[in-house]
Amino acid sequence: MIYFNNVSKVYNKDSVALEDVNLTVTAGEFVSIVGHSGAGKTTLVKMILADENPSSGTVFFESINIHKLKNQDLTKLRRRIGVVFQDFKLLSNKTAYENIAFAMEAAGKTDAEISSDVPHVLELVDLGNKISHFPHQMSGGEQQRLAIARAIINQPELIIADEPTGNLDPINTYEVIQILKKINDLGTTVVLTTHNRGVIDSVGKRVITMERGKVIRDDKNGKYAI
Repeated sequence: MIYFNNVSKVYNKDSVALEDVNLTVTAGEFVSIVGHSGAGKTTLVKMILADENPSSGTVFFESINIHKLKNQDLTKLRRRIGVVFQDFKLLSNKTAYENIAFAMEAAGKTDAEISSDVPHVLELVDLGNKISHFPHQMSGGEQQRLAIARAIINQPELIIADEPTGNLDPINTYEVIQILKKINDLGTTVVLTTHNRGVIDSVGKRVITMERGKVIRDDKNGKYAI
């Protein structure tokens, strides 16, 4: 699904974010990318979303060279990817229902599809009873689960979760990871970035370890090893 071919990102001679990265993520995988702050995890994710361009090398989504796409085609590609951020990025003036409906409207979904699908996805992330709540009326864990619901509502092929548990306590962290695993079990590819050792050890799936912009380990059933 995703292919990095000799990808480097150099900001200046003292700032090398990625160096000769080669990796493949297969459809249906759950891949955790770990490393200390500055290891290159976020830059790697930005490459997949074309928020950053490589200094050299190529990033493919299936057979598509991401960084050769025109704006219109890039927008279509991004609709195939759901993103979950550490800071939620919810619309504070909209309810849980409206936050998800907004994402569906942007994708051109009908009112009938919205009224049918939004309650279903809220149930999937255990927020069926929060449908009319605003983000400020929800806990951090609930807000992150709402962000996941918004990310998956248009049935993307890939979910990117960039440090999704960074602001959560252990109980809410566990619940968010269980939902990501459930989404993966339903067939969606998941790429998770984290520096949380407990998260990695509990997932028990492929772990890619980065250090100073390089992939230094790639373990099929890995644990946190740095």
